[in-house]
Amino acid sequence: MSTTERFVNVNDVELCVQTFGDPADPAILLLHGAGHSLLAWDEEFIGRLVAGGRYVIRFDSRDAGRSTSYPVGAPTYGLQDLAADAAALLVELGIPAAHVVGMSQGSGVAQLLALDHADRVTSLTLASGTPGGPGHWYDDLPGMSEEIQKLFADEPAQPDWTDRAAVIEYLVEAERPFSPRFDEDRMRTWSAQVADRTVNIAAQLTNPFLISAGDPWRERLAELRVPTLVFHGADDPMFPIGHGQALAAEIPGAAFVPLEHTGHEVFPRHTWDSVVPAILGHTGSEDREGPVR
Repeated sequence: MSTTERFVNVNDVELCVQTFGDPADPAILLLHGAGHSLLAWDEEFIGRLVAGGRYVIRFDSRDAGRSTSYPVGAPTYGLQDLAADAAALLVELGIPAAHVVGMSQGSGVAQLLALDHADRVTSLTLASGTPGGPGHWYDDLPGMSEEIQKLFADEPAQPDWTDRAAVIEYLVEAERPFSPRFDEDRMRTWSAQVADRTVNIAAQLTNPFLISAGDPWRERLAELRVPTLVFHGADDPMFPIGHGQALAAEIPGAAFVPLEHTGHEVFPRHTWDSVVPAILGHTGSEDREGPVR
């Protein structure tokens, strides 16, 4: 189901974009998390959305995949810029508004997109997110697991970024602590694809974690009037499930869906049979869902 990648210039940066399905169908814009690229969104998962009558867009944000990258350790943009990029991308693609799906940092970008560019957002689907973040921490929300705290306190040494095998191993091990049902074979295949495709892998795995979150916006979530669906892993060690519950509670009318046996990860395969119909139902009628193509 692969489609040709193309480059779109917005806000003085170049973004690599792929689209799937019929442009006449309702559009879903996918926003990946920090350290990821458009490859975070599995093509088979996308195929199920397309089979349900959706036009799906995935793209590399700044410092990801094949999009514009910055010197390692010196990004000059923030989350608000990523939200502005997403809004401008929709304009360049001729899409007035889209259903926006964001994961982790992409959830934060999606929140800002809906707050600051409301006319571009038809609905929100937020996964592995936290209210007003990531980037802002609140004492009333549960902290990271002890394992993840230790991981961040003593991060593994970075590999030789020119050594493909070392990069793949680094990527696999970087994801392992965040999933309770870690699929090593699948992760190794994905990591090889990332290593082979990414223009500046050191920037992708460094800069998105250094960017400014800007002013806190948790208090603004009550302003949102866009239909919102919140997914959250029951076993998320980064943002324990209380973050997702709080996020849903603070957005008027938002629905909350816990995902069992799921950590801080992009919809693992065992969730698709429930997640895909929920997204299709949230973004319109789900009765068009058919076989994966």
